[in-house]
Amino acid sequence: MELFIRQRVFSLGDKYDVYDERQEPVYHVQGELFSWGAKIHLYDLGGSELFDIRQKLLAFLPEYAVFQGENFCARIKKELSFFHPRLSVESSFGDFEITGNFMDMDYEITRDGIPMGEIHKKWLSWGDTYLLSIRDDKDAAFFTALAIAIDNCLHNDAHNHNTVFPST
Repeated sequence: MELFIRQRVFSLGDKYDVYDERQEPVYHVQGELFSWGAKIHLYDLGGSELFDIRQKLLAFLPEYAVFQGENFCARIKKELSFFHPRLSVESSFGDFEITGNFMDMDYEITRDGIPMGEIHKKWLSWGDTYLLSIRDDKDAAFFTALAIAIDNCLHNDAHNHNTVFPST
């Protein structure tokens, strides 16, 4: 399954629309304007919250937690690395590793060495647009929340919480 995550260019706070391969809306992502640390919510088309993403404030390297309601789902931590961005994900769905090529904006999500998904930045688009490819449709909402958290870990903490994925 492929999903397109498009950041709204002229909006207050982080806002994204998520579309499927047919360009039909699937999810809406909305960040809170006034909060201590980033707080971002993933909603279905009916307006029900599926996941919320919260920044851990006093961490040496960027760290985010994903919740489904009040239930903890995942912790995303940026790891110290010098040449390629690297993040680890501890979750109730298994532990994942995210490795990327910073210049090409490509990231692979693996679990126990098995590819589970990929994130690719689309070049020459109006606003930041990402292609999220995942193996299993039932994981779409969770991996969308992970992609938004990854974007925050890699970009917002480096650029004062303005946007999500790294830019050149």
